Amino acid sequence: MHTATKPLEALIQELPPVLRSEVRDFVEFLLAKRERPTPHRLRQDWAEALKDDHRSTTSVELQHHALDWRTE
Repeated sequence: MHTATKPLEALIQELPPVLRSEVRDFVEFLLAKRERPTPHRLRQDWAEALKDDHRSTTSVELQHHALDWRTE
């Protein structure tokens, strides 16, 4: 029987114990990866926050504003 038509369980049974252990580890990794929460979407509510005075704000001042906004 060609390996592509064999059930996965039968193929795993043909492996030596050390490799079966690796298969188990990989399957557990895949399951854990699937259960991880998806990352939150990037917030963009800050867009155009400085639209009125962006020309008068220096990059250093903007860095200070950004630090203040992150700690609010």
